Amino acid sequence: MNYILFDGTVRNALLPFTFTRPVADIRIGILTIREKWEKYLGYTTTTLTEEYLMEKYPMVEMEQNIMINASFLPNPILIDMVQNLNPKEAILFGEEIIAFHTHNTQEDIDFDEYELIEYEGDVLRIENTWDIFAKNDAAIREDFELLTEDRFSQPIPKSVNVIAPENIFIEEGAKLEFVTLNASTGPIYIGKNAEIMEGSVIRGPFALCEEAQVKLATKVYGATTVGPHCRIGGEVNNSVLFGYSNKGHDGFLGNSVLGEWCNIGADSNNSNLKNNYEEVRLWSYETEGFARTGLQFCGLMMGDHSKCGINTMFNTGTVVGVSTNIFGSGFPRNFVPSFSWGGASGFTTYITKKAFETAKIVMSRRHVEFTEQDAKILEHVFEETKKYRKE
Repeated sequence: MNYILFDGTVRNALLPFTFTRPVADIRIGILTIREKWEKYLGYTTTTLTEEYLMEKYPMVEMEQNIMINASFLPNPILIDMVQNLNPKEAILFGEEIIAFHTHNTQEDIDFDEYELIEYEGDVLRIENTWDIFAKNDAAIREDFELLTEDRFSQPIPKSVNVIAPENIFIEEGAKLEFVTLNASTGPIYIGKNAEIMEGSVIRGPFALCEEAQVKLATKVYGATTVGPHCRIGGEVNNSVLFGYSNKGHDGFLGNSVLGEWCNIGADSNNSNLKNNYEEVRLWSYETEGFARTGLQFCGLMMGDHSKCGINTMFNTGTVVGVSTNIFGSGFPRNFVPSFSWGGASGFTTYITKKAFETAKIVMSRRHVEFTEQDAKILEHVFEETKKYRKE
């Protein structure tokens, strides 16, 4: 069977992260949503997404296909239902389609002609940017079970101060000495060739993905995910870093999400709680206004390729777009459009030529090529977000 993950209705609610990737490639828990589905299904998947993303994330359609709403995270019950879908059948959760069977000769999908199968169990779904950190606890626990079932962890080094070692899994090549791991509050997963430096104190749930690094004497609270090739230091609480991003120095990052290729300058901090303890509102690209999150704690949402200088301060509930460069004293506004250059004193446009030069240097340091596809995607984002910048 051929499986295709589609963005569904939530794409705009997940901006700025879906400016540069399909919904399926958002990381929550240990794995991306795509990696979860592929691990459960035992098949690779392709993607139905925005047209400008499809050169990098193409769709492969075959005679028989199962279309899967990428905003839903898989679980064993849902996987069984998806694998047993027949032609003209669809799985329904409330008013949302989770998955449906189709064939390549169908020009239009009319669900009135489908048999709708109700899914009535519990399911994790990502509907807003803040869900990525707010639901990360549950996602880490589910991924931990998926990845460690019937497998044995590498031994925990004798110098490690450990609580609840049965909830800790260490992959091959990982390095950690003289650290404290408390897995009594949730599982701790340490990926292949990852490193936790001396003096660090980590409380689960926690995921340190492949080749990622925790710097000396770092303090980490669950539920936190440090994606592949990321670096963290200082104090981190309930945050998700997708991959190749750095928060390598002292300073606080809490209830936040960083995309890929972000860099947080030394001694930078974000607020995750308003002084009056009221509900946090967060910029919504969908409504072009500030949306109610229902959360008392909410920090920084930062899109791919964005950076901030040393001692940067972010207000509670700040949204930073793609390819921004923030620096200077004071608090920048709590919505910073993509391709902005500046800080609290004001912003100018970060032109694509300069942004691409930086991206090439940053990515080459990790032996990753900045491709023509990447440039085309960012050019599209630049044009799409022009209305938010004062040019």
